[in-house]
Amino acid sequence: MAYCILIRHGRSTANTQGVPAGWTEGVALDETGIARAAALVDRLDGTPLVHLASSPLQRCRETAEPLLGAHGLEARVHEGPGECRHGAWTGRSLKDPVKEPLWRTVRDTPSEAVFPDGETYPGEGIAVMAQRAVAAIREIDAAVSEEHGAHAVWAAVSHGDIIKAIIADAVGTPLDDFQRVHVDPASISVVHYTDSRPMLLRSNDTGSSSLRPPAPKAESTKGGDAAVGGGAGLGSGS
Repeated sequence: MAYCILIRHGRSTANTQGVPAGWTEGVALDETGIARAAALVDRLDGTPLVHLASSPLQRCRETAEPLLGAHGLEARVHEGPGECRHGAWTGRSLKDPVKEPLWRTVRDTPSEAVFPDGETYPGEGIAVMAQRAVAAIREIDAAVSEEHGAHAVWAAVSHGDIIKAIIADAVGTPLDDFQRVHVDPASISVVHYTDSRPMLLRSNDTGSSSLRPPAPKAESTKGGDAAVGGGAGLGSGS
């Protein structure tokens, strides 16, 4: 089967504001995100990409643009790897939801977490999100393999929680443990679906071995738990 490169979108304005963007329109990359999206071309230099799928959301499409130009490809927009639908949590500061019981469920037993519907955006269960994302990636991978051969390489530009769920599935980890996985903005992970089982070949590769731990956060988020949506990344500043 083909090799799937999972790329999280570059840092967005919502990441730096600390809000779950969900399916909000118009959430763009910030200056750092734009630079890191451009840097993907050099980081993946020599990679023979034959297909690039993208979440429909602007921050992913913007991240994909430099790679599309470098490889002469057209983006194949696919809703399957689109962001989790955060419903009533969409656009809210995370200082508010951390006080709600659902926050602990998202953190400790995400397979049971369901984001409530909001006035503007519908909610979604994390388990439903994971099922559609994994199904979409496996479907695209099979189609790329059939069209381009067993060793073809393709990429999907998606979101933090989506990629975490795909990685958890690939390594046989229960969804309730997927918060142990970190997927930073503009990071690269690689999954290879073989005839017998998926293989995780790379995870959260940001192209650097340096590590700058983030500044201490408020008591409500103490403990290093993964942020809803994936957060702004280690060493990325505020």
